Amino acid sequence: MESDKKQLTLNLMLAVGTAVIGSLQFGYNTGVINAPQKIIENFYNETWHGRYSEYIPSTTLTTLWSVSVAIFSVGGIFGSFSVGLFVNRFGRRNSMLMVNVLAFISAALMGFSKLAESWEMLIIGRFIVGLYSGLSTGFVPMYVGEIAPTSLRGALGTLHQLGIVIGILMAQIFGIKEILGTSTMWPFLLGFTFIPALLQCALLPFCPESPRYLLINQNEEAKAKSVLKKLRGTDDVDAGMQEMREESRQMMREKKVTIPELFRSSLYRQPIFIAIMLQLSQQLSGINAVFYYSTDIFERAGVSEPVYATIGAGVVNTAFTVVSLFVVERAGRRSLHLIGLMGMAVSSVLMTIAMALTDQLKWMSYISIVAVFSFVAFFEIGPGPIPWFIVAELFSQGPRPSAIAVAGFSNWFANFLVGMCFQYVAVWKHEHSNILSFLVVLMCVQILTGCSLYRN
Repeated sequence: MESDKKQLTLNLMLAVGTAVIGSLQFGYNTGVINAPQKIIENFYNETWHGRYSEYIPSTTLTTLWSVSVAIFSVGGIFGSFSVGLFVNRFGRRNSMLMVNVLAFISAALMGFSKLAESWEMLIIGRFIVGLYSGLSTGFVPMYVGEIAPTSLRGALGTLHQLGIVIGILMAQIFGIKEILGTSTMWPFLLGFTFIPALLQCALLPFCPESPRYLLINQNEEAKAKSVLKKLRGTDDVDAGMQEMREESRQMMREKKVTIPELFRSSLYRQPIFIAIMLQLSQQLSGINAVFYYSTDIFERAGVSEPVYATIGAGVVNTAFTVVSLFVVERAGRRSLHLIGLMGMAVSSVLMTIAMALTDQLKWMSYISIVAVFSFVAFFEIGPGPIPWFIVAELFSQGPRPSAIAVAGFSNWFANFLVGMCFQYVAVWKHEHSNILSFLVVLMCVQILTGCSLYRN
C-alpha cells in the first residue's frame, strides 16, 4: 500500500484528472437531456407551430424527442470506431486535445438553437457531442491505463466511470428550475459543455504523452523514460521500462488481428464474447433508462418533487462509484460484476411492485425512490466501471485495438436502443412494465457471466 502512495504523484494525478474531464463531458451530456424534457418539447411545439401554423402531433413529438435523446448514441458509435485513427497517428494526449473542437461546435449549435428557432441545430449538436463522447470513451481509459502503475491500474481505471457519474450529477443539479432548467435558460444548460472543454484545453499541454505510445509507437525510448520518471516521481523506472519493452517485443511477434478474425479464431472467440456481454450488461441493464427518463419515472411513481429525487439518484451514483474505486482491486472483477447484476435484478422487482401499488398505497412512492437508488448503487458496484477497462486486460496488444472497437460499438449501440425505444414503450405501457423488462436481460447476463471463464 505504501508503494502505491509513492507512485500516486502530482504529475500522475494531474494527467489522470485532466483526461477524466472527457469522461465528465460524456456523463454530462448523457444526463443533461433529462430534467428539461417538457421545456424542450414545448420549444419543439412552438417552433413547429411557427413554421406550419399547427401544433406538432403527439406521435411526431415522441419521435422527435426520442431522436434527440438517441442521436447522442449514434454519434458515440461513429466516435468509438474512430479512436484508432487518432491515437496511433497523433498520440493519446494530442487526440484528446484535438477533439475538443467537437465539444465547442456542439455547444454552439445547442446553445443557439432556441435563438435560431431550430430544433435541427439541437439534434445535430447532440450528434456531434456524441461523436466527441464516443472518442473520449476510447481515449480516456486507454490514456489512464497506459500512464498508471500496474498496481493502480484498476483503481485509476475506475476514475473514468467516476468522471461520468459526476458529469451526470452536474447535469441533474444544473437542470433544476431554480438554476438552468427554465424556458429561457435551457440553451445555456446544453451549451455548458464548452466550459469543461476549455478547461481541458488549458490543462492538457501540461500533461505528458503516454510513455507506452512514445516507446512502442514512436520508438522514443529516452523520452518515454523521462516521462515515466515524472509520472512515478522516481529515477528507478527500470521495471516499468522493461514491461513496456516486453510489450513492444510482443507486438512485433504478434500480428495485428482484424475484427472478423476475432470471431473466426477460437483463441479470441471466448474473450470477445465476454467483452461484448459485459458492455451489453452495462447498457441493457436499464441504467440509461433511469438516467434519461428518471424524472418521468418518479412523476409516474407519484413523487411530488421528481427532479430532486433524480438528483438524489445522481448522488448515490457518485458515492458508490467512489466505493468501487476502493474495492475493485481487493474483490475480483467477476465477483463484483455478479453482485452488481444480482442487486440490480432485486431492485428491479422492488421497483416494479412499488410502482404497481402506488395508486393504492401512496407511501409506495418512497419505496420506488429507494428501489431506484438501490438499482443505481448496485450498478456502480460492478456493471458500471468494470466493462470500461476490462477489455485491455482480456486481450494482448495484437487483437486489443479491434476488441476495443467491437466493445465500444456494442456499448454505444445498446445505449442507442435504450434511448430510442424506452420513450415509445412509455407511451403505451406503465413505467413499471418497462423497468421489469430489463430484469430479463439482467438475469440472462448474470447466468452468462457466471458460466463464462471470466476470472479475476
